[in-house]
Amino acid sequence: MLRVPAARPAHHDASDPDPWLALRLDRSLPLDDGAREDLIGSMSSWSRRCLLPLLRPLARCAIVVIQLLKLLVPRGLTSSKWLHWTIARGLARFVRPDANRLILRHFHLGSEIARFIVDNSPVDVATTPIRPRCLDDLRDGLFVRHDVNLFNLVIALNHELSRRGLELAARPLDEIDFSAIQSDPPALDRMPARWTNQLDLASAIELYTPVYQLLLSDRDFWRASNSLQLDETIAIYVARILGDASLLGLVNNRHPLVPESTLRAGHRLLLHGLGTEVLHAALVELKERQRSAGDAGPRRAAALGALGYGASTPSPRKDATPCTDSTDSTSATTTTA
Repeated sequence: MLRVPAARPAHHDASDPDPWLALRLDRSLPLDDGAREDLIGSMSSWSRRCLLPLLRPLARCAIVVIQLLKLLVPRGLTSSKWLHWTIARGLARFVRPDANRLILRHFHLGSEIARFIVDNSPVDVATTPIRPRCLDDLRDGLFVRHDVNLFNLVIALNHELSRRGLELAARPLDEIDFSAIQSDPPALDRMPARWTNQLDLASAIELYTPVYQLLLSDRDFWRASNSLQLDETIAIYVARILGDASLLGLVNNRHPLVPESTLRAGHRLLLHGLGTEVLHAALVELKERQRSAGDAGPRRAAALGALGYGASTPSPRKDATPCTDSTDSTSATTTTA
């Protein structure tokens, strides 16, 4: 983990502070350091400064036009296979390596959080992890599968909880199962870094949103857009398990009972990615805290043993009478059994 420098950076100009330097040093949000660097690298790029202001209004106009076309020809141009092939090829040829790493990383983190919820619920439901290593893996319908998995998790989990009359409940930190949460970053292949790979994450998302709408059915596109608002739903599940409602402040896409317009789907997808990163980083911190607390016990016992404490069981006082109460003996035997 990177550490915040104790001293002010030498290149800092107090009369003209660098906003990106401030965000690199800021630790108000839990966030993996590699993901932070990739996100800042993409967000501070020339393409976001110069291209995004042009692409965003054009992309949103295209969404309106495509929506009107869908009314006339609902399924005329739909092809999930062609959509994912187009996205995978476009990312490999035109999108920055840092943005591509964030995209692939997102599938891994989402799968881990979903499994964490199930592992710590009183019921067991199936999850379908998605763990791409390279951009070609996206061709296997991963974007649509990701949206479908989120809704299937909500449906299966709540159906089973309701059927058995149970609910998600808070657990002590030492009883929470963090086995699904990986502290190390996902193993990804090296991303393409040709001279053409210049497009930042925000611009790429805005550009691909109308393509996504064009090549999916209206129902699939609406579900994909609405799935972004499941961020708060997932955060509520995690907060109930941890007994910490402050986690809800880490997400910006609010509950899907009041759906947002699809016009802002591109920007909300960015917020969805950030919310997933932050929630996962918070769980990694708690996992490390649990591990540290578990290691502290044996270390303390070893230290006391070195000082002569706890090395042997103290002998009973001579005037003390051992307890032979039959009720206590029975209770102890029952508990042991």
